[in-house]
Amino acid sequence: MRHLNQLIVALLFFFAASCQAPVETTSSSDFQFEEMTIEQMQKEFAKGTFSITEVTRAYLDRIEAIDKNGPKLNSILTINPEAMSIAERLEKELADGKSRGALHGIPIILKDNIDTGDKMPTTAGSRALEGSIAQQDSWVAAKLRESGAIILAKANLSEWANFRSDKSSSGWSGLGGQVNNPYDVTRNPCGSSSGSGVAVSANLCMVAIGTETDGSIVCPAHANGVVGIKPTVGLVSRAGIIPISETQDTGGPMGRCVADAAACLGALTGNDDRDRYTQSSVGKSHSDYTPFLKKDGLKGKRIAYFTKVKGFHPEVDRLTEEAIELMKKQGATVIEIDEINKESVGNEEYTVLVYEFKDGLNKYFASLGESAKVKSLEDLIAFNESDEIESQFDQNILTLAQSKGDLNSKEYLDAKAKMQKQMRELGIDRVMDENNLDAIIAPTGSPAWKTDHVNGDHYLGGSSSSAATAGYPNITVPMGAVKGLPVGLSFFGRAWSEPILIEITYAYEQASQHRFAPKFD
Repeated sequence: MRHLNQLIVALLFFFAASCQAPVETTSSSDFQFEEMTIEQMQKEFAKGTFSITEVTRAYLDRIEAIDKNGPKLNSILTINPEAMSIAERLEKELADGKSRGALHGIPIILKDNIDTGDKMPTTAGSRALEGSIAQQDSWVAAKLRESGAIILAKANLSEWANFRSDKSSSGWSGLGGQVNNPYDVTRNPCGSSSGSGVAVSANLCMVAIGTETDGSIVCPAHANGVVGIKPTVGLVSRAGIIPISETQDTGGPMGRCVADAAACLGALTGNDDRDRYTQSSVGKSHSDYTPFLKKDGLKGKRIAYFTKVKGFHPEVDRLTEEAIELMKKQGATVIEIDEINKESVGNEEYTVLVYEFKDGLNKYFASLGESAKVKSLEDLIAFNESDEIESQFDQNILTLAQSKGDLNSKEYLDAKAKMQKQMRELGIDRVMDENNLDAIIAPTGSPAWKTDHVNGDHYLGGSSSSAATAGYPNITVPMGAVKGLPVGLSFFGRAWSEPILIEITYAYEQASQHRFAPKFD
């Protein structure tokens, strides 16, 4: 749900606006649906050009061809054994004139820390949860099913959402092994929503769902050349998602373009009794974000470039400057700011996460019932110590979390209060008020590094922590490439500002056209 190193350093509708046109690429497989958008797919369904079952089978075959074989991306942990039967039912509904909306018949992949009350396990990539079947759907899975989406598979991920060791490799799990970047399989896909980002980029699905605590949607989206939306905490219920942090966790969509991600986001919102944070979203959420897809969405906007993260890579800096010039040409005003929060809250964030991880994980284990292999964080630590594969990486974060008390601890409460005040009232809200801003931008991260199971991740820099610690929205969009490796630009702002961020990011995407598909020659 986060990138670890950042802690340490309606009816069937057609969108009024569309994604960018598919980019022509050379691929070893002749995949009919490569780079197809949700809008395009729905139009073809309506014309009867192909059926939902044909599409579902094609995506399953592609997973077999390039994820399990060929370049072996290793982004998928589990195929849904009911995918084809679900497709058949949804195809019949459509033939009978019944559509559930934009996601009807659309193949979607979920990160494997999101419960599905079906035949697919939910494991967080851990061998300790191998074969663990959730008792009911998560909110996210249930809402997707209601919308007619086909949950095609569960994606591999950084084990425990990259919250077990400061030397682990993003995209590695004991159960699934290492996820590989589709642009260069020797390079890292970032994490922790590694498989979700890779699956979308490599056209193994149309949209995927990731989760983030700090960076785990936006970083893999950036490293794999796709769009990632990390919503305001509380916009999407976390019920049924294996947790790190009640304060910062959120699920969110990852797509090849802003329009696809926005269409999926609207299906996930709502007030859920199982997640008290969603009460804050009442009156502030939308069930349809596609009206905010405006090609002139940059016109008149006032945006700040957060320069504090500048300098970790010269080519990333160059691409950021090019993005700024493009936004100005599209009618935006762009200024520079060199600070958001006056006091660092890195230590406070880490304190909040380890306390909440222990509390949340123990509650999740309890929800699994008597059949669970492990029943507590303490049990998990013991399991990892005795397991040949799990013991490849240490578990210093797990052991630190186990040493902490409950959520009534003064250390925890003080850290949370300071973090939120610094990053909200004295941070993003203050900066945006003082500068009359619509959004803040910064490069999402560095080009993908070589995967290294000895030394761990080589993360040069990034910008996810401001929005993450505030619990505010963040959207990353492709902004170009460095030696063939995609990099992204992040747009973040106030709580519940998804509509304006979607306007801005869509307009930037349409003007820049930086998405390019990986090639598998």
